[in-house]
Amino acid sequence: MLTAAEARARILAPLTPTPPETVAISAACGRVTAAPLRARLTQPPCDVSAMDGYALRAAEAVPGARLRVAGEAPAGHPWAGTLAPGEALRIFTGSVIPAGADAVLIQEEATRAGEEVTVDAAVSAGKWIRRAGQDFSAGDEILPAGRRLTPRDIGLLAAANHPWVAVHRRPRVAILATGDEIALPGEPLPAGGIVSSNSQALAALVAACGGEPVVLPIAADTRSALISAASGARGADMLVTTGGASVGDYDLVQSALGESGLVVDFWKIAMRPGKPLIYGRLHEVPLLGLPGNPVAALVCGILFLRPALALLSGLPDPDLPTARAVLGAPLAANDWRADHLRTRLVRDPAGRLVATPFARQDSGMLRGLAAADGLILRAPEAPALPAGAEVEVIRFAELGL
Repeated sequence: MLTAAEARARILAPLTPTPPETVAISAACGRVTAAPLRARLTQPPCDVSAMDGYALRAAEAVPGARLRVAGEAPAGHPWAGTLAPGEALRIFTGSVIPAGADAVLIQEEATRAGEEVTVDAAVSAGKWIRRAGQDFSAGDEILPAGRRLTPRDIGLLAAANHPWVAVHRRPRVAILATGDEIALPGEPLPAGGIVSSNSQALAALVAACGGEPVVLPIAADTRSALISAASGARGADMLVTTGGASVGDYDLVQSALGESGLVVDFWKIAMRPGKPLIYGRLHEVPLLGLPGNPVAALVCGILFLRPALALLSGLPDPDLPTARAVLGAPLAANDWRADHLRTRLVRDPAGRLVATPFARQDSGMLRGLAAADGLILRAPEAPALPAGAEVEVIRFAELGL
């Protein structure tokens, strides 16, 4: 039986980024660049003032000196002349520095009287001047390929005169929940039935990771229904199923989809929650078969679907951010499976991160998962640990989840 790490490696190995598409920068935030981006102009295009004040010669900026104000040059209206000795030019933030000037006297350090300005403080050469190309020059690489664009990046792209940007297409993930007992939120429940939380939670996870979820109709527990529903995944970049991955009489994902061309890479991994996990390929579409228990489905989504979406989006394989914490309660010895325990995380007065696992770890209890701050990671056959022992944890906040 594969370890979780081995399963992760085999899931990710065949995945490649989606093709590029061109979008307006107004729609590019959160998208991943498909190629390096270069500045289309120089910023600033010429020497400009960083402050409101007076352009002058630094050598003449002696406290008490009085200079004739030769005119003014608002931003966007460069002054055509050359500043003569004994002259200053009234300028503003973003104004072009006139020929003959090498510094700016800010208005707080100047006294204006009619057509004269008195220098109240000395100014050094280059003071309050933003040099041409100080931010970037035309042709400079300003953003690399494989970067998820932030609002800061969008501002940079706009400044560099990019109205459009080439990004990887959002990965389309088809999500198929299976089972006679489930119904979508708000629909009438069958006798003894439950609401299908998995498809909604996984769709939210896909969207949070930059993908485009496509929730397929629930498949009843028949071969024909499952085959028909799975056909809706044609053209998707991945098919994710929930339920039907175990060995019960009505767990039909492997057998039914096998009739439609599913080639299974592996089934079952040594982890809890999430042992009955399937990975394979249904024709050209990778298939990730998650357990039906909602906590198991989401934990497996975090461990396997999240990095898969990163690679499909054009990002590098993301490390799973972990931290060290001390136990707030003792733990019993672990069995042969890697365990992922829902836990609260708090800081104690000494600043240490304290992980207190929930007493109940049932994989059907979504309320506990929603209340958790992270997961305690335990290796197979890990010994019993007392309160205060160190453990490794995943913090949901660091995953943005």
